[in-house]
Amino acid sequence: MFRKRGITEQDVLQALSRIQDPDLHRDIVSLGFVRNVKIQDAAVSLEINLTTPACPVKDQMRDQARQLVLALPGVKEVQVTMTAEVRRHPGLDKAALANVRNIIAVGSGKGGVGKSTVAVNIACGLAQAGARVGLLDADIYGPSIPIMVGTSEGLTVKNDLIIPHELHGVRCMSMGFLAPGDKPLIWRGPMATKALQEGLFRVDWGPLDYLVVDLPPGTGDVHITLVQSVSMTGAVIVTTPQDVGLMISMKTLRLFQQTKVHLLGIIENMSYYVCPHCGVREEIFGHGGARRRSEELEVPFLGEIPLDRQIRQHADAGTPIIVADPEGTSARAYRAIVEQLAAQVSIRNYTYTSAASLQITDVAR
Repeated sequence: MFRKRGITEQDVLQALSRIQDPDLHRDIVSLGFVRNVKIQDAAVSLEINLTTPACPVKDQMRDQARQLVLALPGVKEVQVTMTAEVRRHPGLDKAALANVRNIIAVGSGKGGVGKSTVAVNIACGLAQAGARVGLLDADIYGPSIPIMVGTSEGLTVKNDLIIPHELHGVRCMSMGFLAPGDKPLIWRGPMATKALQEGLFRVDWGPLDYLVVDLPPGTGDVHITLVQSVSMTGAVIVTTPQDVGLMISMKTLRLFQQTKVHLLGIIENMSYYVCPHCGVREEIFGHGGARRRSEELEVPFLGEIPLDRQIRQHADAGTPIIVADPEGTSARAYRAIVEQLAAQVSIRNYTYTSAASLQITDVAR
């Protein structure tokens, strides 16, 4: 007479191998996401460790894992814990910004497209998801981050390092904290580039999963210095739908392409307007131009943000809309973009590591 075999860890892993990561297109077992499988009688517990806390499908993945393991003979109870560990971009020099895992530049071709507002809300959205986030205002001549995060207080220095402000869960550094109000910075290019380097390397950022860098408009000294100073995970382009905005934004996009910076995606800001009184949707600046251009260039389209008076009001009041009204329409639009951006960062790091492994294998052969 045969004794019935109990459930094993291999049985659990085999069941979970049916779950595919939608971005990396591999099963979560071969990706190494499944950890700490424990079996006690009819109860199974396990951990699924994702590449970002902003994963849009983590709840579905948890539920699917639970159902698959419950379907195994003899299992009556399943506990699935979802965790996340953001991977460090392999190209980032470990000596420079040793505690920063990813650097994301946010750029635009021209001013007035809402780039800084987008950068602030992206940073806050990543922090809301549970990531450790920093925000560097690299718009040296026209810093607006202090207004949007709600402080103009100066900065302190400890052990020769600048201590950033921590606001809305984000560590923030801006030249606006050093030259508040309407005091101008009358600097030549070398001084601006030196200020950027100070913001990168002389700030006590602490451990960060993502450092979001809000670049000035255009394609000037600050952009080139950033590209030459660090290996970024990638860049995001913010544009408006109309032809003029798109055309000029493409100049910044081409700069990143020519300097070998990976493009994480394009965002269409002020994409449409919905009347708060009658609900009629108006496409004031046109609509869909950024999506069409992203398809032509084979660059991910991260999403659309409406033209919303509340976005401006909350920014002027020092609380980004994703924090002030997290369940509102605009905040949900931002959150969807944050999830798409985090996914692109994970894809970029996975692809970069895989390509590097292939190169090492080829050399060994």
